[in-house]
Amino acid sequence: MKKKQVYNEAVDGDEGFGAGDGYPSCEGQPCANMADKTAEDADTMAGAGTRNGAAREQTEAAPDAEAGAERQDAGAEAAVWKDKYVRLQAEFDNYRKRTLREKMDLVQTGGQEVLKAMLPVRDDVQRAVAAMSGSDDIEALRKGVELIAQKFTETLRQKNVVEIEAKGAAFDADLHEAVAKFAAGEENRGKVIDVIQTGYMLGDKVLRFAKVVVGE
Repeated sequence: MKKKQVYNEAVDGDEGFGAGDGYPSCEGQPCANMADKTAEDADTMAGAGTRNGAAREQTEAAPDAEAGAERQDAGAEAAVWKDKYVRLQAEFDNYRKRTLREKMDLVQTGGQEVLKAMLPVRDDVQRAVAAMSGSDDIEALRKGVELIAQKFTETLRQKNVVEIEAKGAAFDADLHEAVAKFAAGEENRGKVIDVIQTGYMLGDKVLRFAKVVVGE
């Protein structure tokens, strides 16, 4: 009871402290109002949250801007490569058409050149035929035919066409075509002993295989 009475007297002794007023002075200085401090802290935290939110939004917006710029750069680069591809495809198509046309022209021109070279030989044959009908000189006709044959061979040589040397040579499947075999002794075994049809080469390529008889 004594302690309770002392506490009541202490409370009743707070002068100037009314309802709604702050706590009495602390050591001669006004005590802080806790409600006001709590409001100030709340305002401070709210401001800090706002600043943090704005900073976070700026941080999130920066990667989006960078991504947008990268997409624009990628789109521009893709357009450049697409243009190069279209141009390259057009150039290749033109090259293909040009080479095909040149190849066809080469084949036609090559054939024309060979035929043109054969025309003089044809003229000589016609003259020889005409001479045969009005001459009985067999020796002169024979010499005329030999000259025509020589001229024809020379014309082929000018076109890089040469005969395949076969008779007496060892049989070569890359140059010769065996049509028969004949017993010709041990010294002629595997050799060409006769030529049935002359073979020709055009440069390094076999134009026609020589048909031969091979000894065994």
